[in-house]
Amino acid sequence: MARKSSVLQRAAIAVVSVIAIYAILNASVSRSLPSSSDDLPRQLIREEQEREAPPIQPRVKVYMYDLPTRFTHGVIQQHSIVRGGGGGGGMMKKPTNDVTALKYPGHQHMHEWYLFSDLNRPESDRSGSPITRVLDPADADLFYVPVFSSLSLIVNAGRPVEPGSGYSDEKMQEGLIDWLERQVWWRRNGGRDHVIPAGDPNALYRILDRVKNAVLLVSDFGRLRPDQGSFVKDVVIPYSHRVNIFTGEIGVESRNTLLFFMGNRYRKDGGKVRDLLFQVLEKEGDVTIKHGTQSRENRRAATKGMHTSKFCLNPAGDTPSACRLFDSIVSLCVPVIVSDSIELPFEDVIDYRKFSIFVEANVALKPGFLVKMLRKIGRKKILEYQREMKTVRRYFDYGNPNGAVKEIWRQVSQKLPLIKLMSNRDKRLVLRNSTEPDCSCLCTNQTGVITSI
Repeated sequence: MARKSSVLQRAAIAVVSVIAIYAILNASVSRSLPSSSDDLPRQLIREEQEREAPPIQPRVKVYMYDLPTRFTHGVIQQHSIVRGGGGGGGMMKKPTNDVTALKYPGHQHMHEWYLFSDLNRPESDRSGSPITRVLDPADADLFYVPVFSSLSLIVNAGRPVEPGSGYSDEKMQEGLIDWLERQVWWRRNGGRDHVIPAGDPNALYRILDRVKNAVLLVSDFGRLRPDQGSFVKDVVIPYSHRVNIFTGEIGVESRNTLLFFMGNRYRKDGGKVRDLLFQVLEKEGDVTIKHGTQSRENRRAATKGMHTSKFCLNPAGDTPSACRLFDSIVSLCVPVIVSDSIELPFEDVIDYRKFSIFVEANVALKPGFLVKMLRKIGRKKILEYQREMKTVRRYFDYGNPNGAVKEIWRQVSQKLPLIKLMSNRDKRLVLRNSTEPDCSCLCTNQTGVITSI
């Protein structure tokens, strides 16, 4: 009887154990499955999204140097004084001791003012920016040098200055590099993690060899040697548009001029193509091509001309790029680009072929070719160009919160991995063979094959 009881007891324990194991397994499976068959696709989609979602990238931390005033607002003051003002930037009639109240004058290289102003805004006003400003240089990934290098160039533009008197852009440059080279953060990586605006092709020309390791913000590479500038380390930025943004709807009905250009006819270097284009085009009936320099009256005329033309001619200036390209885009006037060596901003996200026409210079100079080609482009295609321009023109508007400033910072932030790579590489190299190719430069289309019209 005792033996039978023992057997029954062991059997009961076994049954209880099986039930317990089943209950545990069932609970585990229930937790891993959706509560109903309807929830299964939703959960699978969520899991797929979680696997594919890119990790959230931390914003790049930028420290802006507190430069001596002579490199920033002091340049604005000098610009005003030379023009007979009281140091008020064209808006204030009396001299002011508070130079930070001065108004930056309008010109085609205003990027330096917009970037400086952006970093001076509260972080709460910079929502969505790919960078964040830090106040401790020890926390920074990158260092911004807010020098007004392009404005400095035109302080004395066209005005004779006696030796030893007046403002000197050369002295400003020399003072800047002397100040920079005393900074521990500059010396740490030879300036590689520094960002310097140099939009005008002649900006900082005197000290380029001493700042060439930095990320330069340039309009093109026309005046830079291959060892001074490249796509690898630098950022191509847009000129500030100088005509008003076209606020009307897309269409060709009010655009009676086929092709429009207004600008300086006589330029140096690659810009000599302008005079040749004048000779080819100035007698065409539905083409407006005028010589004109920068002035308020000429800007008004250029605005009207671009807003009432189907196509806008964009030949090279003294260097391959010119501000009229960006004037054309905000005017929804299809750019016709005649500049074989032009480089363009933000080409990682913008396909310029969708709204621009590229014509090789020696082809454009063939009598009758350009106008004949443009006359064949129908209304439907022009509207496609205009729609695309309307989509992308924010990228070239410095006043748009999602415009040029944000895109420049995005491009700058993408340089950080390379900067870290090159900085660490430089520190471990013990011997360089100067006869070997420089692997830090990237060149394209070395075949010389022309891919435009």
